[in-house]
Amino acid sequence: MQSDILNEILSCFGPSGREGKISELIRLKAEGKASEIFTDALGNLVIRKKGQGKKIMIAAHMDQIGFIITHIDEKGFLRFAQVGYHSPVYIFGQRVVFENGVQGIIGHDEIKNISELNMTKLYIDIGAESYEDALKYVSVGDMCIINTPYYENETSIMSRALDDRIGCYIMLETILNSENHNDCYFVFTTQEEVGLRGAKVSSFNVDPEYCIAIDVTRTGDTYQGTKMNVKLGGGAAIKLMDQGMITNPEVKKLMVDVANKENIKYQFEVLEAGTTDATAAQLTRSGIKSGCISVPTRWIHTGSELIKKSDLDECIKLLKGIVNYVF
Repeated sequence: MQSDILNEILSCFGPSGREGKISELIRLKAEGKASEIFTDALGNLVIRKKGQGKKIMIAAHMDQIGFIITHIDEKGFLRFAQVGYHSPVYIFGQRVVFENGVQGIIGHDEIKNISELNMTKLYIDIGAESYEDALKYVSVGDMCIINTPYYENETSIMSRALDDRIGCYIMLETILNSENHNDCYFVFTTQEEVGLRGAKVSSFNVDPEYCIAIDVTRTGDTYQGTKMNVKLGGGAAIKLMDQGMITNPEVKKLMVDVANKENIKYQFEVLEAGTTDATAAQLTRSGIKSGCISVPTRWIHTGSELIKKSDLDECIKLLKGIVNYVF
């Protein structure tokens, strides 16, 4: 694992619809390792590595959840809307940062108890004294993200935007450090968090025979948490079904065969809420055989998501095996 590259990717500003910086960062890292690199009209970054085998699209989304300013009041407080889903309980008191570096804190209107807390009662305080003062720093339509630092220890990684910059890292690691038998289109997609929009466009454009999404998934190993078998340390999660997709049986067999052949630790995932770019691909044109490799992750859609390095390593090995698989 290359911690410096991962930190750089996770720290890069890029909420849905504003993925330009993270796209350029990945493009620069991949130069010299690709047969072709291009960006489509929706901002999807496509990095092709030619091969003699099957045409495969591998997709991970570059965008992260954030907020967009909707109103600035006379006291200089900023009202906002969500760009992707947030829980108001998790974001109250968090610090945010705008693309220009301006920071603020999420506060809330007076409430009698926590059950009354919702997005309409939240605002961002940038320390402005008035409407006019706030306009010196931000405008309606500006976006911001939760501002928490990257941290790792011997076994774990904690950061914002693991959903789904960790998928981007897995793809980049595969581009830089793996040979591929198959004709691989690595697509770093946009606007996944607001409706799988980038994947809809890119999968239509690439028109692959197979699509493998790389994304995060929930775990069932916390107290009174989601009831599912995926756990941290259990290895790569091979998705069987989620809210939007039932994995193609041929793709499931492919992932399991590679995992068994390469002695990769894996677990099966059935996710009752949420979906990935593979859903958009599966329903494109006359249908694309699709599946997903998931990274087990706690505290998804918060400013501090958590993964195990061992699971990350297994996901990387699984993707490297797939791109080099002889059908």
